[in-house]
Amino acid sequence: MSAHTLMEITPTTFAPPIADKPAQADSEVHQTLIDIANLDFFYGETKALHDISLKIPEKEVTAFIGPSGCGKSTLLRCLNRMNDLIDIARVDRGTIRIRDIDIYQPDVDVIELRKRVGMVFQKSNPFPKSIYENITYGLRLQGVSAKSRLDEVVERSLRGAALWDEVKDRLHESGLSLSGGQQQRLCIARAIAVEPEIILMDEPCSALDPIATARVEELIHELKSKYTIVIVTHNMQQAARCSDRTAFFYLGRLVEYADTQTIFMKPSDAQTEAYVSGRFG
Repeated sequence: MSAHTLMEITPTTFAPPIADKPAQADSEVHQTLIDIANLDFFYGETKALHDISLKIPEKEVTAFIGPSGCGKSTLLRCLNRMNDLIDIARVDRGTIRIRDIDIYQPDVDVIELRKRVGMVFQKSNPFPKSIYENITYGLRLQGVSAKSRLDEVVERSLRGAALWDEVKDRLHESGLSLSGGQQQRLCIARAIAVEPEIILMDEPCSALDPIATARVEELIHELKSKYTIVIVTHNMQQAARCSDRTAFFYLGRLVEYADTQTIFMKPSDAQTEAYVSGRFG
């Protein structure tokens, strides 16, 4: 690969979804967007991921499941290099490619990568700013200042997060004034405001009540028509409801990866069957 930054090659590699692109037939297999090959990952001397290889299709929901400490959140954070913020963390071997770009190459612009690969965390974390300022924060960092453009993105993002009707008359109130479920949808709106291609979700419903969880799950289903979503969850029912494909991890290893119906109804590995049926984990 020539020595271009990720930002420079964005138009042909990380371009946001095109609104007028013809819809794919339900029977059409989506192309691989994220290709993880032979990945080994360490925290200091502790090996957290062992030879992970899997291909994640575009515009589908892929769930990572497994008991605590199995490496699923570590792998999720590898996809936008959030682990770079941990001094002792390192990829020791293997590659992660997004649209055939190795994201761990030294010439990759990590800031641009994180714009294209957004993240929603376990605990909702709106900024201590207004709802409007939460949505526009990333755009302002990019130098966007035209009020008409910012207004347009705020409405589009809040509609995309199924939150517009609830907050359209409260845009200049603090994001912290919202309920827990609304705050999490605000964080999703903030993530999609910068037009990512991929959204990572790390236990996005773990702190929410059943009604708020149902709203977020409905939103995930709607968003996959435009975005590729990778979700970490301990909730087996949620994985079964929300995802198209599921990967089961145990002790830092990928045990099984298949379409979700296969994982939950006819897994090929005894460990997978024991976990999804609740016999361990």
